[in-house]
Amino acid sequence: MLRALRVTILVFVLIVVGVGTWLTRVRTTSWERPLRVAIFPINADASPATDRYIRALTLEAFSPIAQFARQEARRYGLALSTPVELFLGPELSRVPPPPPFGGNALQIALWSLQMRYWAWVNGSFKGPKPHVQVFVLYNDPERVTRVSHSLGLQKGLIGVVNAFASEAQAAQNDVVIAHELLHTLGATDKYDARTNQPAFPDGYADPQRRPLLPQEYAEIMAGRVPVTEQRAEMPRSLEQVLIGAKTAGEINWVR
Repeated sequence: MLRALRVTILVFVLIVVGVGTWLTRVRTTSWERPLRVAIFPINADASPATDRYIRALTLEAFSPIAQFARQEARRYGLALSTPVELFLGPELSRVPPPPPFGGNALQIALWSLQMRYWAWVNGSFKGPKPHVQVFVLYNDPERVTRVSHSLGLQKGLIGVVNAFASEAQAAQNDVVIAHELLHTLGATDKYDARTNQPAFPDGYADPQRRPLLPQEYAEIMAGRVPVTEQRAEMPRSLEQVLIGAKTAGEINWVR
């Protein structure tokens, strides 16, 4: 009897969570009102240089992301003139739980729950409640030459971005933040996981271009500008990035 009650409660909780996830997905991609995105900086390496960089951050530093969203939304004929509103949250002293890269399905599911709880506890600020929380873990480029893989969770609407605490790399940080933000809205990667090369045709900003290569722009979910069949380059900034047709459909900009 007790076991049956526990199973019933578990099923009820799963149904509530599932319905809540579906409703959140519908609300955040209806584009009837701006998507509120809160960005929380974190000093990931305890470096004094990283600390100074974070203290100097302003919301203006992330304005290219909102501008990119406006530009691309206009190109797809979205009626909403301001699709994304950005907010800068306070610097956080805690780092999120590390993802189990290479883990099994159960480990990933448990980490996802842990991550959502961590975001709920730590991701608050004095402002309107955000639809999406993006936690940016900054690293001193004098100490670290390569950062861990970033990620975006559609379930929970959470982005975790590993970035460099450097003005010279701020524009490329914005590209990564925009990429992970679109992941939270349902956009999928458009590159070959084995080679990191953009996948044709969806990973090409202009798959109809003749000659096809080199491309001029990167597709946001491919993350790189195809130069040759074996080589692709990281875009310098969001000015060198477009949202492809398939990605636009995944985030409900194209019906």
